[in-house]
Amino acid sequence: MSSPKALIQILISGSVIFGRALRAGAQQAIKNAKYTPEAVAGGDVAGLKNATSQSITDQLTRQHRMTLDEAELILNVKREAEMEQVLKNYEHLFKMNSPKEAPAQPQKPVRGKKLAPPSHSHYLQSKVVRARERIEAEHAPSPPAASDAPKAG
Repeated sequence: MSSPKALIQILISGSVIFGRALRAGAQQAIKNAKYTPEAVAGGDVAGLKNATSQSITDQLTRQHRMTLDEAELILNVKREAEMEQVLKNYEHLFKMNSPKEAPAQPQKPVRGKKLAPPSHSHYLQSKVVRARERIEAEHAPSPPAASDAPKAG
């Protein structure tokens, strides 16, 4: 077999293989576009789709956009924990994610050394605040229902 003929056959075979792979990839992309699981699509934020009843717990979950379980995990407390422990954990986590006080004179970068990245997170701090609010709302006394209200007359 001559070398130009062999090169042409290799080029054609490679093109056929590449075309088939491209076609299979496109078909898979179409299948993936049609199938979007709810968790990936972001349709269920913090279990909100399951909070459909009119119970107080479900109303609080929708209002705070956080389940009680998620709030307890964030603050590292158990369901039967006292509010003092919840507040203690909240204070600790809030302070740990707060920005540190700036030094009097800003640090100048030394050649060859990088400045340390910030050790605080506004996102985590806001999650900690929302978790405390969610637990406090769960422990707060519930308002009387409309049917329990005294009738005027």
